Amino acid sequence: MTELASMEFHPQPQAGEARPWAFPAPERGKLDNGLTVLRCHRPGQQVVAVEVLLDTPLEAEPKGLDGIATIMARALSEGTDKHTAEEFAAELERCGATLDAYADHPGIRVSLEVPVSRLPKALGLLADALRAPLFDDAEVERLVRNRLDEIPHELANPSRRAAKELSKELFPATSRMSRPRQGTEETVAGIDSAGVRAFYERHVRPATSTVVVVGDLTGVDLDDLLGDSLGAWTGSPAQPRPVPPVTADDTGRVVIVDRPGAVQTQLLIGRIGPDRHDRVWPAQVLGTYCLGGTLTSRLDKVLREEKGYTYGVRAFGQVLRSAPDGSGAAMLAISGSVDTPNTGPALDDLWKVLRGVAGEGLTDAERDFAVQNLVGVAPLKYETAASVANTLADQVEQHLPDDFQATLYQRLAATGTVEATAAAVSAFPVDRLVTILVGDAAEIREPVEALGIGEVTVVAAE
Repeated sequence: MTELASMEFHPQPQAGEARPWAFPAPERGKLDNGLTVLRCHRPGQQVVAVEVLLDTPLEAEPKGLDGIATIMARALSEGTDKHTAEEFAAELERCGATLDAYADHPGIRVSLEVPVSRLPKALGLLADALRAPLFDDAEVERLVRNRLDEIPHELANPSRRAAKELSKELFPATSRMSRPRQGTEETVAGIDSAGVRAFYERHVRPATSTVVVVGDLTGVDLDDLLGDSLGAWTGSPAQPRPVPPVTADDTGRVVIVDRPGAVQTQLLIGRIGPDRHDRVWPAQVLGTYCLGGTLTSRLDKVLREEKGYTYGVRAFGQVLRSAPDGSGAAMLAISGSVDTPNTGPALDDLWKVLRGVAGEGLTDAERDFAVQNLVGVAPLKYETAASVANTLADQVEQHLPDDFQATLYQRLAATGTVEATAAAVSAFPVDRLVTILVGDAAEIREPVEALGIGEVTVVAAE
């Protein structure tokens, strides 16, 4: 008998019955010290994700010390009352854990990922970092030097430079949003350990903070773990700090950041629009995706496939700050890069695409494809505990209900082509867009002025 004849063949596995999916709902609680707790049991997720939200908005930074929130966030893991910076890093490594922190307009986020078997130890380290950070003079000085070293590299990056200029153009000079999130060379240079500690003591406390824990919590007494770790963190029961409403000037205009000899032009076109509390948000997400959310979007079809101006152009909405009273806002933007000689023609065609959406509307096929991509891939997008924890933390930070993400997918699926078109047109009106171009002004100014999309000014690249 041959080897093939002796092999045993089994029937092909059949697909199982599709199970309905919904974004996971968290359970809420509160520790005795006032810390709000959201937990979400995700069977099979052996790496637990923890997100801590600190109510320290950039608006709270002292005048002239922009960037101090970033330095404080980075310093949280640089030693505690129990461990030096080196010892703290070594303890994290023994746990197989990672700990990161960053500051943004709504506040500071501290992120921990750790195998569930090492969760007790890692939560203790996280609690120490929040409860009693060392803020050693030498460590803070090192972080300040590192930040000062980063700034020239950011200014040299065309996309980062464009983002900086757009913020400066859109927001009033008195608004924190008009200035770099992580500070400038002048403001960062004035930061020291005493200032960092004062900022920490004034704004960081459990009563105004939230912790999100996501992972396989089978057999884990999370109440006891949190009580023994983050529950030991103390502070005054102050109320969250109010922040001013977001205002911006989206008068149509063009700013060229001059880079003589640049072979490409970086494009960033933007304005502010509604945040996630607005009922138009689902339609805005859908319309923006149809316009420039993927390689098959309308902008890419014209600028990349038909004309070959670019490797890709994207349209997106990014929440800056969200509030139920309507004082929040999202950045609505289109970004990409084109070769210098085609800067004028590319902008001309980009505006034609926007006018085409306003005149002819999106198609049902575009709408259906966007829904399929946004809703259909959601179960894959949220396979990891970290992705779920991050979204739950976003909802808390933006003052949204715990079921927002789950209902958003339902609302996206129910949004029609007409609504998506109207939202896209409202998001990107052709006469209310601030256009930032980082490129060779001598080459691109004249053809851009000929387009008539707004007054053109030129600034130095720095």
